[in-house]
Amino acid sequence: MLRHGPIVLAGTVLTASVLAAPAQAAEPPPSPSPSPTPPGFVPRTDPLPNELRSALAKPSAKAGGTSKGLVIGGDQGGHRVLVLDAAKLSWTTASAKWKWKPSASNGFSDVANAWSLPSDVRVRKLKGKTYVIAADSKGFLGAVEYPSGKRLWATDAGAPSNPHATELLPNGNVAAAASTGGWIRVYAASKGRSASSYTQFNLKGGHGVLWDPARKVLWAIGDDHLVSLKVGGTASKPTLKQASKVALPSDGGHDLAPVHGDRDRLWITTNYGVYQYVKSKKNYTTTYKYAADVNRPIVKAVGNNPSTKQVVLTRPKQGCATTWCTDTAEFFGSSNATRKLSGAQFYKVRWFEAAYQ
Repeated sequence: MLRHGPIVLAGTVLTASVLAAPAQAAEPPPSPSPSPTPPGFVPRTDPLPNELRSALAKPSAKAGGTSKGLVIGGDQGGHRVLVLDAAKLSWTTASAKWKWKPSASNGFSDVANAWSLPSDVRVRKLKGKTYVIAADSKGFLGAVEYPSGKRLWATDAGAPSNPHATELLPNGNVAAAASTGGWIRVYAASKGRSASSYTQFNLKGGHGVLWDPARKVLWAIGDDHLVSLKVGGTASKPTLKQASKVALPSDGGHDLAPVHGDRDRLWITTNYGVYQYVKSKKNYTTTYKYAADVNRPIVKAVGNNPSTKQVVLTRPKQGCATTWCTDTAEFFGSSNATRKLSGAQFYKVRWFEAAYQ
């Protein structure tokens, strides 16, 4: 396993180290109470190591270029989820297609205090309805109907865990990853809007989760490894068992996303680069479309638009309020573009796309 590494140039194929360690059994569901949050405690979503601060992004201060499609992101500065139109050169809060945050007035009184620093948002469909799935570093995990904002499910995983990602499973349960907590969980969310029981798999620096409907596994990324997990048991009592474990090509795993248009590949980002993992070959590659622009260090989120093929990514920007935020989404493809929301503090921005693959 490579603990550090230079930025890998486009066109490189890296053979993964496939670890044959015994499968880790899931822990039994513990008490539903979240880890206690010390008074006044505010988690730090993803501080940048000092040696990587020179890689802070310096995108154009002026929005430009052509893009098309909706994107969704969590604005930690405004403590909200925003849906924005990439076709608009000028992003403002007023021009957002949708704005949301949990509160007592919209049915989240029990978990509203666990919301402040949205770390991951994505879109999924379940039984014909569209849902926004969200994680917050302060502990919130939830799913809300779009665009009504009605609650499907939510819980408080505790700020000390620092939740980083969520995924809605086809049976209505919700998977989640937590970096400081070092875990991957599947919550039995299908049991009800406040169901808090879960099964857990330990993964150092848990950062991302993604359901794979073809292979019927839950992919998860941590600091050092990419794993696939078999979700067993029943909807009300799920279990997790490791199916595979592969070392990352470089240190500091961050994002895990589908490569739309190629079900054999996953987007993988680390502190040092943006890769694609080829499932059938069990290796990583930087041979992919637009790699010369996309393969950059400290990328927190990446994904390609299924229709336009354009890639959107977010990476920490010089001058933003934290070392993990940006006010700018960058787009690369047949046309490159930037879009900026002044004052925003995005950790991740994704295409508004409900497909798992």
